[in-house]
Amino acid sequence: MGPEPSEAVPRPGLPRTAIVLLTLACATVIAFGLAAMRGIVAPVFLAFVLTLCVHPLRRWLQGRGVPRGIATGSTIAAVFALLAGFGAVLVASLAQFSALLPQYAPQMAELGASIARLLESVGFGPEQAQAALEAFTPGAIIGFLGGLLGSITSLVGGLVVILTMLILMAVDGSRVPALLTHLQLHRPAVVAAFTGFGAGVRRYMIATTVLGVAQGLLNWLVLVILQVPGALLWGLLSFICSYIPNIGYFIAIVPPLFFGFLSGGWPTLFAVFVIYGGINGVVQSIIQPKYVGNAVALSETLTFVSVLLWAVILGPVGAILAVPLTLLFRTILLDSDPSISWWRPLTGDTKDLEALLKQEDDAIRARRTRRGPASRGQDSPPAA
Repeated sequence: MGPEPSEAVPRPGLPRTAIVLLTLACATVIAFGLAAMRGIVAPVFLAFVLTLCVHPLRRWLQGRGVPRGIATGSTIAAVFALLAGFGAVLVASLAQFSALLPQYAPQMAELGASIARLLESVGFGPEQAQAALEAFTPGAIIGFLGGLLGSITSLVGGLVVILTMLILMAVDGSRVPALLTHLQLHRPAVVAAFTGFGAGVRRYMIATTVLGVAQGLLNWLVLVILQVPGALLWGLLSFICSYIPNIGYFIAIVPPLFFGFLSGGWPTLFAVFVIYGGINGVVQSIIQPKYVGNAVALSETLTFVSVLLWAVILGPVGAILAVPLTLLFRTILLDSDPSISWWRPLTGDTKDLEALLKQEDDAIRARRTRRGPASRGQDSPPAA
């Protein structure tokens, strides 16, 4: 009896180039799909991250004998309290900003006229100069911010989605331990990957929140001392921008510089740039990468690219959630499949490279040690 047809005629696999192109095509389709549904995806994922962050509270309560329903209600109340407090501060700050702009309308008009004259002096036409002049008006600035925040309808819709998903995810989260125990029997690698994802996201959010609060308070105090208008608002802005790695500092420093110049001229602008910029530079360039980088094991390059990518796909919320989103995709694509987890060091996890990096450092020190006596021998004068 001859061999089976499937054995007699081998089926060649797809060429590697075709697999790469197919993967890129799928990624492009997914990116466009997420962008088209950003009004749903962004608030749902934000609710998921918040639920993930308060999950230890439920576990702590249940570990002390608190009934499942009361523990679930406590986690929902905790998240709602955080959102309500943040929303109250945000509304108060925006109200202060709206009242602040008209007070500096003359200075803004003078600044716009100076920029328009400068543009005309270097060769720009009257239309470009007039456009620059019209940009420095309270109405134009409020319109620009409104475009960033979105319409009232979209904001209310996003808030409804967040609150609804928080309740539903909190209820479903009470069954997560049992679900993971069940999956452990069938897909242990998947359970380990998503457990690590949850722990990594919580570490990242805790580290970023603590550093962001400290950064916002320091910035607020500095701006109050320098008498920059809207110090509370700019402190809150620096806290929010602390969730945007690498480029959040550059976003947060622009309004204090602008209003510092309007209120105190060049001396205040220079003082804000040096002191405020120094605080943010130390926190975001030295302290935050050290602690947050250890928490999520993402390279600086990948983190920066992820901020740009998710900002394009999901808007400003995507930039804030860039790190958790990148961790989720790494969990799905790499960590859940042990056969390809060797790609993980390419994303910034140096745990598997520690031995090699230590060998390189030892080799560098050995070369430096050998070069030392040789150079001293060359510099020594010849014997008489």
